[in-house]
Amino acid sequence: MTTTTVTAATPAPAPTRSAAGWDEWVVRAAIASLVGWLFLSIALPLWTLLSKSFQNADGGFIGLANYVRYFSTPTLFQSIYNSLGVAFLATVIVIPLAFIYAYALTRTRMRFKGVFYALAMLPLFAPSLLSAISLIYLFGNQGLLKEVLFGHSIYGPIGIVIAQVFYCFPHAMIIIVTALRLADARLYEAASALGTRPGRIFRTVTLPGAKFGLINAAFVVFTLVVTDFGIAKVIGGQFNVLATDAYKQVVGQQNFEMGAVVGMVLLVPAVLAFVIDRVIQRRQVALLSARAVPLEPKDNAPRDAALMVYCLAVAGVLVVVLGTAVWASFITYWPYNLTPTLNNYAFANFEPTGWSTYFTSVWMAALAAVIGTAIIFTGAYLVEKTKVSPILRGLAHLMAMLPMAVPGLVLGLGYVFFVNAKWNPLGFLYGTLAVLVINCIAHFYTVAHITALTALKQIDPEFESVSASLKVPVWRTFGRVTVPICMPAILDIAVYMFVNALTTVSAVIFLYGSSTKLAAIAIVHMDEAGATAAAAGMATMIVMTALGAKLLQLLLDRFVFGKLQVWRRR
Repeated sequence: MTTTTVTAATPAPAPTRSAAGWDEWVVRAAIASLVGWLFLSIALPLWTLLSKSFQNADGGFIGLANYVRYFSTPTLFQSIYNSLGVAFLATVIVIPLAFIYAYALTRTRMRFKGVFYALAMLPLFAPSLLSAISLIYLFGNQGLLKEVLFGHSIYGPIGIVIAQVFYCFPHAMIIIVTALRLADARLYEAASALGTRPGRIFRTVTLPGAKFGLINAAFVVFTLVVTDFGIAKVIGGQFNVLATDAYKQVVGQQNFEMGAVVGMVLLVPAVLAFVIDRVIQRRQVALLSARAVPLEPKDNAPRDAALMVYCLAVAGVLVVVLGTAVWASFITYWPYNLTPTLNNYAFANFEPTGWSTYFTSVWMAALAAVIGTAIIFTGAYLVEKTKVSPILRGLAHLMAMLPMAVPGLVLGLGYVFFVNAKWNPLGFLYGTLAVLVINCIAHFYTVAHITALTALKQIDPEFESVSASLKVPVWRTFGRVTVPICMPAILDIAVYMFVNALTTVSAVIFLYGSSTKLAAIAIVHMDEAGATAAAAGMATMIVMTALGAKLLQLLLDRFVFGKLQVWRRR
């Protein structure tokens, strides 16, 4: 008889407490690094700008002397009224136009809604100054439609307002569309059952339901107009605004202290608009409850036909404004010789750096998209999904929200003074591609951060809880679970960073060097030199590249990353 000895299986050693402790220390170090990055890239430049406004040319503290000088100089002080005036007028025009357009997209059954939505988004893919260039071709001294203005010049407040309406329209439309989509059909059914007229339903149900979206859109448009530099620079003429004043003080007169003062003054309306908007949003209540019934638009042929005509008119104007600049870039000599030519794309004839500015822009935008997306999404994960260092996580979130209230021109000024400060060892970065990438990431951080947080909040916290109970390292959960689930949001952030870094002017106008001039800056310089057709050509290249990036996103989302989202479908 053979005796068989059975040896009990040795249980696998349980993970040690030191492994969990190491995981926690890694997370703490990552959060501390995030706070350090945000402090260096956002907080310190703004603090340096504030400090510079209280100093003289030698760096000595002089208190409020620079501010007294600014407000006692009528030509400088007048810029405040000019900026607020055009911003108010543009906002008053944009919000009703965008509301009706958004209403047509969300509350009617008209056809081709997707096409109209896409056409309304076109200005987002162009530099802000492209609309100003188009208006010069249409209504300038040699414009095809200059008689339409009845003797008034397009150079000045009229041109700024019209160009800003084109540029700001999609920003307002997106916000209002979101607001109008949140509607409970039961409210409309109750109003109809009580015999309420459509006009009264619109005033008492539709408008109150969308009021927070309208207010938010108004503040966004107002801030965009006040802080925009490109449009005022191209078509503003002798009409001074805060953004062009800051440029003239720093670049034209090398008066850095007064430029810092203008930057701080420019920051005030943006911060006030941001604070008021946040206060109002706190009063917002949920528009949809668990029992809400989605609103389905009813058939109304006359209404749908009228709003479709309106959308055709608005979308047509947007296409004409964009198309004019594209068309003009292929014209030999506007408006006397309309023969097609490619000579305007021989940028070396108009700009010393030629095509290199375009490729530099694409490379810079790609770096900002890749590096920025990695930093922003990882940072949002640390803020939202980890539990250690609550004070540091709160500080990181606070600094991540700060760029939303800071105009690009102000942040760019802050970088000039911060990087070139005598005490800063990072001075070697000035004029390099690195500082342009860092500045763009910082400038567009908030919207991308909010996008990432929104995606992460949709993931059940049980994933992290289960991983922690199984002693799975946090970075493994992040790489194998969180990133694949959030891939559509990550792709949205990357394209957002790329397009905005490619089209921005304000954020980088003070930071480029001789070898790092960007396409958007080259457009400004070519327009200053009178090479408007070449400037339109460079702007066209930016538009085509931005649209190409968006198309690539749609293809990747459809055929590649869409496979990671199969689990969402039944």
